[in-house]
Order: sequence, then structure tokens, then C-alpha cells
Amino acid sequence: MEWFSLVKNMSNTENMKVRLCIVGPMLGRNEGWVTTQGEILADHFREIGYQVLETSQIVNRYKRLMDIIYSLIRWRNQYDLAIINVFSGPAFIVADISSYLLKVLKKPFIVVLHGGNLPNFSSSRQKWVKRVLKRAHRIVSPSRYLSRFCESMDLDVTIIPNTIKLENYIFRERSSINPKLLWMRTFHEIYNPEMAVEVIERLKNTIPDIHLTMAGQEKGRLEFVQRLVREKGLGKQISFIGFLNMQDKRKVFNNHDIYLNTTRIDNTPVSVIEAAAFGLPIISTNVGGIPDLLTENETALLVDNEDVEGMVQAIQLLLRNPGLAEKLSNNGKKIAEACSWKNILIQWENLFFDIKKSAQ
Repeated sequence: MEWFSLVKNMSNTENMKVRLCIVGPMLGRNEGWVTTQGEILADHFREIGYQVLETSQIVNRYKRLMDIIYSLIRWRNQYDLAIINVFSGPAFIVADISSYLLKVLKKPFIVVLHGGNLPNFSSSRQKWVKRVLKRAHRIVSPSRYLSRFCESMDLDVTIIPNTIKLENYIFRERSSINPKLLWMRTFHEIYNPEMAVEVIERLKNTIPDIHLTMAGQEKGRLEFVQRLVREKGLGKQISFIGFLNMQDKRKVFNNHDIYLNTTRIDNTPVSVIEAAAFGLPIISTNVGGIPDLLTENETALLVDNEDVEGMVQAIQLLLRNPGLAEKLSNNGKKIAEACSWKNILIQWENLFFDIKKSAQ
């Protein structure tokens, strides 16, 4: 196994860092797109002195794939270790091609698993998925949920949680709360935004001042949800504010007291970690990796997938029990702190050292 090919030509200083190439959809580099963990890692590593290349921010998936292939070859003498961000669906083809190319180039690489749908995607494609993942020098999962998926295929995995830049988030304890609810995900069917609308419809008569703000990037479901709001006569109770950058998030999260997560499929959503960092009590469906991230009655209130009535009751419980809201708010902060970069960096650098040591 070739590893750190240029190490022989470098001095033995403690400050010497591996040169990284981070591969995946770096679409958050484009205005109005959600920042990915790949971009967050790239920025964090650069800030502490790592040399980091990244590919690719091209929106068109076919052009993005070609850019990744071209970049990996063109930059082959400029990076020592690649990190491939792996997603299910058509995006898995990128992981297949880029991992095969890196193997041909004799470049060590780590694959980082993303998305709660990967186990479902793999169910009818297990040989393909296993073949691709086995090429990697290490497999990283941000959650126990996806690590169990790997273990079911007899693959070793290292758990390193998703990370946030904690200093960007201003925590406010919710010791008393108002019925100001926030939903912030991509408007896609897997995040089930219509469930949040149905919840508000059930509550509008018993909680007249309830209000839900819905934020996020359009991915095919926004128009449907807006039409649903109009049909149900919820224009006064629900508003849409589009995509939020970090500056917008600070203002919007500060003005709300409950965070709703209605997703049908999930892994370790950064948006939920962000809500915890801002201090919002969280009510979420208990799908995928959510129960590994959140604990019922300790860090969140959890309901079954599609359980509108359960989410209604959870909201009512929070509003009449400020002590519970305060507990969830403060315990949620601990989740965010565990995902802070200072904690996650140690885990990444330990992994780099382990890979290097095992290759010697």
C-alpha cells in the first residue's frame, strides 16, 4: 500500500500535515445551496494549516462527475489522501468511479457515508455497494445508524460525527416558550414538509397564536406545500422564508422556540444539530439515525414516522411544561458541543495517524 508518498522527502516536523483532496458535491459553494459536510471539513482543515483541494461545486451532476475525474488525475501529485463523501441514489456512481480511479492512481482514501437512505439503497445493490466501500482504506460514518449498516456487510467503520462551527451559533435557553415553530429542511418529499402543515392545521383552533416558519431550499416540493397551505386556509399560521444563510439563521432561530423535524428518512442531520446549538427544543420523527442522535425526553421529543397526532401532542406537552422545554434546550446544547470542531478534529487526526501507521 502506498501512503504519504512524499513523506520521505519532508522534514520530521510536528507541524507537517497531510495534503487532502475532498471529493463530493460541494454545492454549498453556490449561492442558495445548502453547505455540505465536505465543505465544512475543507474549511476547517484549511483554517488550521492543512493544504486542501476540493472537487466539485458544479451543479450539473454529469459535468460535476467529469470535473471530479479530471481533478483527481490533474492534482494527483498535489494530495496525499482523498476523502470521498458517499451518498445513495445516482450520486453513488460518483463514489464508484472516483474510488476506482483513486485505486488505480494508488492514492489512499477515506469514504464518509451520508444520507439516511443508504441502507435502503443498498438492499437490492449490496454486492455493488460493498465492493465500492471495500476499496477504501477507512470507512467513516457520522452515526451509529450507518455503522450498523456497514457491520451488517462485515465492514469495519469508524464513527466521527458531523461537525459544526460552534462559535457561529448563539445559544439561548428556552426556559419559557411561545408557540413559534420553525421547520428548516430542503423541500423534498423525504423531509415530509406537508406533515408540518397538517400539524399546524390540527393546532390552529386550540392555539390561536401558533405560527410555523418554513425555510429551506426548493427541491421539488415547495409549490405543493404552499398550495396545501392555501387550500387549508393557513396563510396566517404558516410563512415561507426561503433559503437561510448563517446570518439569516442567527436571526430566525433566535425568534423561534420549537424546532420541528418531520423527515421520513434521515441520518445525522446538521440542521437538527444547529437547532440544538441555538437552544431550540426539538420535536422529531424517530427515523433512521435520529434515535442515535436524540434521546426521548432528554434531548428531544420523538414521534413515529408520519405520526401527525403524536407531533401535535408533543407540541402541546412542551407548551404547557416549561421545565421540560428548559431541559431539552440545555441537553441539546451538549449534543452541539460534542459536534464542535475541537472535538471532531482530534478524531480525524487520530484516523490520519492510524492510516499512516498501518501502512508502514
